[in-house]
Amino acid sequence: MPAVKVPLILPELRTLAEDMIATMQRARGVGLAAQQVGRIEAICVVDMPLECDYVEEEGPRLNPDITFPLVLMNPEILETSRKKCEMDEGCLSFPDIRGAVKRHWSIWVRYLGLDGDMHETWFHGYLARIIQHEMEHLAGDLFIDRFSHVKKLAVRNRLRLLQKDTMEKIEYERSAAPPEYSQPEE
Repeated sequence: MPAVKVPLILPELRTLAEDMIATMQRARGVGLAAQQVGRIEAICVVDMPLECDYVEEEGPRLNPDITFPLVLMNPEILETSRKKCEMDEGCLSFPDIRGAVKRHWSIWVRYLGLDGDMHETWFHGYLARIIQHEMEHLAGDLFIDRFSHVKKLAVRNRLRLLQKDTMEKIEYERSAAPPEYSQPEE
């Protein structure tokens, strides 16, 4: 299900973004979309180690004007580079599943920042990859959808087991939750 755009920055959205950053960092992830924490807003967060923002060890940063963590609300890709790069990816939603995904090396993105302003920025390299991955979540797509047919067959059993475990956890949480309390009418 595609995410719902946020009309303006409310205190609740700032809190959501802060909670998402904390969740992502606890899980040692580099990106997280609101859908991954059960929300529908078009928000994703990124916190990438600076050492991942270089092509060469002693070279310049690819995204020198970006500070982390980064919060993008209502992001949309306006333009992409012709150059693409294939790398193995993982996802916090699919533990222990990795696969090769080809993505654009550079993307030009318009997004609403926590400062309430619209931004248009070119992102490059690994950061562009992370943002594209998170934006797929916002669109209702998953990185496993980009796997080759052979790779999808290879991970099919792990996905079924993950689905079964998730459904069992949901059922357990539902059964362990206290019953709804309603006030008696006076």
